[in-house]
Amino acid sequence: MFNSTAMRKLWTKVGFFGSVSIALVSVMWWKRKNQSGDSKLYELKLVQVLFRHGARTPLKTIPDVMEVQWLPTLLEPPAHTHINYVVTDLQGGPRPPSMVEDSYRKKTLSGGVFPGQLTTLGMQQLYELGKRLRRRYIEESPFLGATFSPTEVYVRSTNIVRTIESAKCLVAGLFQQKQKDVVPIATTAAESEILYPNYHSCKLLRMLGSRRLAESSRLPDIAADLKSIQSELGIPDRPDVDFILIRDNMVAREAHGLPCPPVYNTWRSTVEQRAVDMMCHVYEPSKRESLQLCVGPLLHAILLNMEEKLQGAYSQPNRKLFLYSAHDTTLIPCLMALGIFDMQWPPYAADLTLELHQHQRTKEAFVKVSYNGQDQLLPGCSGLYCPLQEFKQVLSAYSLNTELYETLCNNTTAT
Repeated sequence: MFNSTAMRKLWTKVGFFGSVSIALVSVMWWKRKNQSGDSKLYELKLVQVLFRHGARTPLKTIPDVMEVQWLPTLLEPPAHTHINYVVTDLQGGPRPPSMVEDSYRKKTLSGGVFPGQLTTLGMQQLYELGKRLRRRYIEESPFLGATFSPTEVYVRSTNIVRTIESAKCLVAGLFQQKQKDVVPIATTAAESEILYPNYHSCKLLRMLGSRRLAESSRLPDIAADLKSIQSELGIPDRPDVDFILIRDNMVAREAHGLPCPPVYNTWRSTVEQRAVDMMCHVYEPSKRESLQLCVGPLLHAILLNMEEKLQGAYSQPNRKLFLYSAHDTTLIPCLMALGIFDMQWPPYAADLTLELHQHQRTKEAFVKVSYNGQDQLLPGCSGLYCPLQEFKQVLSAYSLNTELYETLCNNTTAT
């Protein structure tokens, strides 16, 4: 039987002590290494940044709960986020159709905008993330050139407008709108997407995910709290309203200074906690199968980029940065697979950054991971600079190549 308190205690041991307490010790160790000059022994070779889109309009309204006006003025792009860009498929051809975006456009929120649209605030958040990356990789050390170059930087996004616009805004901040070439933002059709758990094309994941999501709201601790908050919101017995929906709607409102039902003030921490508990139940971090199917192909691609960079086998030898514009539902299972999920929902514009370094004397490869700008010590790694072989071992339970992923996805007999 699911015990929310027990699960949170388990995750506290793994997530909190693994990614906070141990990380604090590691950061002190890292500072000592910096002071001794050891960090100069490592040459940065490649950076991969997986990030969540910025603030947006809610995906759904809460039926029969006080609505707010989502006005078009909330979506106006700041002038400093403008760049010349084009959205393509993965081969550089025309952008494929987007069934996800089409589903958003079939509905209109009160005020006249569509669900899931990036707002002015969200655009600025990604611009600020770009500026932070600029300080790290251009100003503090000349890893990247000061002007965007498609041979140096690869940009990929899910085929949804808010993530495409988020990628555009990050690039604007990173290069301060300096570009010699059009910025290509690559994407793919829903059936081949690896930047989120692909419930559309993976039959087994769809079966597991739908079942686990339905179960999550019926688990004793969650069900009791959900019944109470629904009653206080005046919407008792609504099976279509769960904590993930409530959280999404309320966080979107608060981010944009729009009013929330007064009930939310007393339920804020519980809503956050229960939404995360639901995600933990859906992704089943204690088991291998779900996380494999959620992020296995993405983790494989990230590892492959590192290998090709070290071997000089990549088709673009000057490539130094991969930018992946994705979602909270991408980051959460990735953090779980890495063993550093802190039981906190990733905020808008959250980033998971993986740096590939090479020891200048021994030529040994190392990986350094940060989350929202904070270095992370991964369970299974001997230091913040994690030897690549140790990093591969950390991900070995979850990384999946295309063939194995498709085989598992089509094997639904075990469920």
